[in-house]
Amino acid sequence: MEPTGRALVTGATSGIGAAFARRLAHEGYDLILVARDAERLASVAGVLRADTGRSVEVLASDVGTPEGCDAVAARLGDVDLLVNNAGFSLGRTFLESSVAAEEELLRVNVHAVMRLTLAALPGMVHRGHGGIVNVSSVAGFASMQPGSTYPATKAWVTNFSESIAGAVAHLGVRVTALCPGYTRTEFHARAGIDMSRTPDWMWLDADAVVREGLRDLRRGRPVSVPGLRYKVVVWGVRHLPRRLIRRISRDVRGRIGRPSPGDRA
Repeated sequence: MEPTGRALVTGATSGIGAAFARRLAHEGYDLILVARDAERLASVAGVLRADTGRSVEVLASDVGTPEGCDAVAARLGDVDLLVNNAGFSLGRTFLESSVAAEEELLRVNVHAVMRLTLAALPGMVHRGHGGIVNVSSVAGFASMQPGSTYPATKAWVTNFSESIAGAVAHLGVRVTALCPGYTRTEFHARAGIDMSRTPDWMWLDADAVVREGLRDLRRGRPVSVPGLRYKVVVWGVRHLPRRLIRRISRDVRGRIGRPSPGDRA
């Protein structure tokens, strides 16, 4: 994969998405940044242009809507690296949820990843190079959040990414599911999940997550789990008895509050 080119990052104004934007701009990529908040996008883009001298285009769009997803898909024809980072969790259990909230979760966490990956791949395959990072989660390796449908969406992202990676690797295109654990971002606060009881050792740094994810993409690894502690966690959820995993998950999940409807990154 070429060291520079054009990269598109969704959910680019905060957290892991913003860390991807910073890293890629410093590596020499020109950027297309996507998020819902136009004012915040403009601010992030201005800082990156000043710091790196790279071209930074902004696209204020909501990938949770058909129109927003189409607008982003239309910009992917000449993109060398796609980062599907936009995503969110619901700060309520399934029994407290609604059809509208669950469908929005699927549109952002699942449908947008599929739609944008499919839009980016033909150009990458035609050029014989390119990369796609689909931001998933350690939560997707097991039902680690009782009552939450978020892990199910991330299980789909990981499985989908592995499948597509195997289909396009011989064509010069690399696809990686980036599966971080708890990372210090706005993610949990936006979802109304109280993480105050989570021990410090469980938290990852967003810049470190991005660094390891890009390294694994370039090594051709279809799944990237940043941090030794979470590699151990993933080994555990894949091999320990399911009954034990369910018991542990009740202790490590943050407590759910009640955010306003539709509050997401």
